[in-house]
Amino acid sequence: MLKKLLSAAALFALIFPVTAGAEQDAEDPFLWLEEVEGESALNWVKAQNTRSLAELEADPRFDDMYQEALAVLTSDARLPLGDIHGSYVYNFWVDETHVRGIWRRSTLEAYASGEPNWETVLDFDKLAADEGENWIHGDIVCLNPEYRHCMIEMSYGGKDAAVWREFDTRTKTFVEGGFYLPEAKSFLDWADKDTLLVGTDTGEGSLTDSGYPRTIRILKRGQTLTDAPVWFEGEASDVWVYPVVEHDDDETYLFAGRGKSFFETEMFFTKALDGEKEKLNIPLNADYSGVFHGRKTNPLAIYRLREDFDAGERTYFSGSLVGVDLETGALTEILRSSDKQPIQSVGIGEDEIFIQYLDDVSGKAARLRPGGSKGGWQKKQIKLPENGVINLVSVGDDEAVFTYESMNSPTALYFVSDRNKAEKIDQMPAFFDAEGVVVEQRFATSKDGTKVPYYVMGKEDVLESGNAPTIQYGYGGFLVPILPVYYEDPSRPQHGALAGSMWVKRGGVLVLSNIRGGSEYGPGWHQGALKENRQKAFDDFIAISEDLIERGITSPEKLGAIGRSNGGLLMGAMLTQRPDLYAALDIGVPLLDMKRYNKLLAGASWMGEYGNPDLDDEWAYISQYSPYQKIVADQPYPKVLFYTSTKDDRVHPGHARKAAAKLDDLGYEFYYYENIEGGHGGTANQDQLAHRTALEYVYFAKMLMGD
Repeated sequence: MLKKLLSAAALFALIFPVTAGAEQDAEDPFLWLEEVEGESALNWVKAQNTRSLAELEADPRFDDMYQEALAVLTSDARLPLGDIHGSYVYNFWVDETHVRGIWRRSTLEAYASGEPNWETVLDFDKLAADEGENWIHGDIVCLNPEYRHCMIEMSYGGKDAAVWREFDTRTKTFVEGGFYLPEAKSFLDWADKDTLLVGTDTGEGSLTDSGYPRTIRILKRGQTLTDAPVWFEGEASDVWVYPVVEHDDDETYLFAGRGKSFFETEMFFTKALDGEKEKLNIPLNADYSGVFHGRKTNPLAIYRLREDFDAGERTYFSGSLVGVDLETGALTEILRSSDKQPIQSVGIGEDEIFIQYLDDVSGKAARLRPGGSKGGWQKKQIKLPENGVINLVSVGDDEAVFTYESMNSPTALYFVSDRNKAEKIDQMPAFFDAEGVVVEQRFATSKDGTKVPYYVMGKEDVLESGNAPTIQYGYGGFLVPILPVYYEDPSRPQHGALAGSMWVKRGGVLVLSNIRGGSEYGPGWHQGALKENRQKAFDDFIAISEDLIERGITSPEKLGAIGRSNGGLLMGAMLTQRPDLYAALDIGVPLLDMKRYNKLLAGASWMGEYGNPDLDDEWAYISQYSPYQKIVADQPYPKVLFYTSTKDDRVHPGHARKAAAKLDDLGYEFYYYENIEGGHGGTANQDQLAHRTALEYVYFAKMLMGD
């Protein structure tokens, strides 16, 4: 009788009492699920995994979908995107043989010819096996221009917190007795071959309230972290501080960034470790791109502005590219940008700057060179294919590597030389038959009258017939644009290659939503959904859903939606605000409890995006949408899929756990999958990613196509 009356979550709480140290709260009976590796919480997770996987993996479509995903994710035909460093191009490569990946290099000459001559620099699979550790690769920071001395970031299972070890690219070995940082969320850069600038956890007072470094230390070779003197210090209320070092022949430029919020940064500059640091005359909302050392200018620190800046003698407008003269402190405008043509990425060469920008969400590229009329800058368009996505991969001295792709056109690799000629040097093969598959850009009208673009991908006959099983993807935050790519970020199952092979070919339709919160139309598009305006991103997504239904493309019975991280918050809002619109919701590594998000892991760092729930006036608007608090009884909720990762040390797995447990307590059905490793990506290798992707598409097939 007891089992019939109690939900699964409540029953687990009785059978497996909360371990010592777990918080209890009468207003939140599921707070015990925030204890990441608590015995009770993990037993609940394992039970949910067993129940959900048994059903999803038993679907006759699962095995085929898993193999299809694995084939795409581990194909040798993927493009080897790399970073140019001197006469070499470095690339990180994962395939069926190298599950954890290899770091390798080719000569630039061979790479530019389309026939790279790869040599392995570091094999992470062999390293993990030799050391008996579950190493997952992270960043690699090397000392320019020689690119011999490197710091390699490796995490246990894919967490943000990681170990750093010194590596020699000449001997291809870790340096015995070299620089080493223990597991922490760390930032570092090379001052010289015997000196690092390091922000890391060195004990009490060294971290911000967000859990990131508060101090930067000068770490000399052979010195311990605690003996290293503090070079720069922020406040506990800051998000983080971090070092940046730029090297140009005999010149070194040292910067300290102080993140006052996730988007607001003060930058300080000096040319010597013992020199006085000067605060740069730049607004807080600006993105640093590097130092330009052109022959016709003094060294310039390059920034993209995200707000208008009144510098006294003139105003520099939001979206513009500007330079701060590191000799005089003066500002110069390099390129004024509009909301219709926002700059997305910047690469700095020896004598020019390369940019990639959008034009109504379509990709463009150009190179900028000082010496234009009246001492300005010349802009020269780079001729790349139209009506697709252009990505700036890497920049050398005066050459650059770009990619071009669209949702139904495989990614192509272009090498741009100093002659401004873009030569296609490689192209990814098609991962699905795109015959008859169309991609169309359309616009919906949001609640406040704003026109919101979205992309539709499907077979032409499916779109003409209408009422098709449809998956709508959205994110809507943190300046992240959602672009119609073929193969960009493999952790996002909505890109063209995976969606085409796993969904579209089966008669499904994929929709990408360019809602506010991203940067598709510049900084203003992002600011339009900040803090008290967050509901506008939700309204945009709903408007697209309603437009799809009104056009007859789909119906509420066949419409599903997918989002992860901040997009998981979006999905939580769709669940609680408009459950009538969706038959399926895939909610990945989500933020859901917005009352406590700033107290969980890195959550405090995002208050610049969402607001502070501890302040009454800010909780007043956050509380209007916080999904966890909005889950109530007697609603037409679809049977949702939650997924998260135990090792996610960015977005706490407690968000997904508690929301699922609350649904269960109220009698709703749901699927739940929590990978025990994998960090915020949710997976630790391509095999795990293929498995999770297959679970997601099988879920949508069950809910939108039937058994």
